[in-house]
Amino acid sequence: MITTPPPQASSGSGASVRLAVAASAALLLLVGCSASGSGSGAADARLGSGAKGAMKVALVTHGGEGDAFWERVRKGAEAAAAKDGVELTYESDSDPARQAQLVRDAIGERVDGIAVTLAKPNAMRAPVAEARAAGIPVVGLNSGIDAWKSQGLLEYFGQDESVAGAAVGDKLDALKAKHALCVIHERGNVALEARCAGVKKTFGGETENLYVEGTDAKAVDAVLTARLRQDPGIDEVVTMGAQFALDAVESVKAAGSRARVATFDLNEDLTQAVRNGSVQFAVDQQPYLQGYLAIDSLWLYRTNGNVSGGGVAPVLTGPAFVTRSNVAAVARFAAAGTR
Repeated sequence: MITTPPPQASSGSGASVRLAVAASAALLLLVGCSASGSGSGAADARLGSGAKGAMKVALVTHGGEGDAFWERVRKGAEAAAAKDGVELTYESDSDPARQAQLVRDAIGERVDGIAVTLAKPNAMRAPVAEARAAGIPVVGLNSGIDAWKSQGLLEYFGQDESVAGAAVGDKLDALKAKHALCVIHERGNVALEARCAGVKKTFGGETENLYVEGTDAKAVDAVLTARLRQDPGIDEVVTMGAQFALDAVESVKAAGSRARVATFDLNEDLTQAVRNGSVQFAVDQQPYLQGYLAIDSLWLYRTNGNVSGGGVAPVLTGPAFVTRSNVAAVARFAAAGTR
């Protein structure tokens, strides 16, 4: 297992980040005392196998390059790994086939647990099954709330995107919006599709999906600006990430549009935009918490047989609305890169 220090930038398509957190002697003793956890099958046989060395866990996401959201997920995972004495490897690739291969690589390295996102569930079905067959417990986070149980994952940590989208639809009604443009920056991502479907379900006005290539900021701006110029009736732009919301603010200006901007997810710059009113609100799913809980859950399972949600219910980390009235309460955490 490679244990080079992680770079500062997010890892993305074709890129990988590997990191290791040294295990403490006391926690190694804990790992070695847990061979009688709950559960059955091959995964149960591996409980406590970390006694001869640090417990090794792989976090494999579909995060794109330069995306601050995934830096927050990784920071949460690092914090849990440091607390638990876990040797953590982080890998990400936005291409589903390459993400699947990263899971297979982790299996080959005989890790003690895998945390994975299921943005493209079908692509992950086979490697997840291979991990289970190898006796490696797998938990899900962030994407795949409708697929984790059917694929046999132990637990899931994230936001119910359909519920979150429906809440946004209700909020747009309260703001008296009439025509919402829901900007999806990754085609086929089930979480993003569910958000926009949720908006459409409850929003009384017109909802239109706009697909853009999220890895190309200039292309996103060009497509969004053109659409806003084509239809002056669009009065709301809903983006799926903080950086896209900030870009959308500029697109609205360039188009001479009267549209307002709202978004899912936040970062430090986005909190400032909410403060000054250029973005109406953000929906926070707490990515730091998702990363933290995913890694901590694997440690708890391996050392004490714990399964959050009993293995039948997800652990929800959102949605929570960040608006001008409460943004000050989270701004300092966003500045630290943890919200």
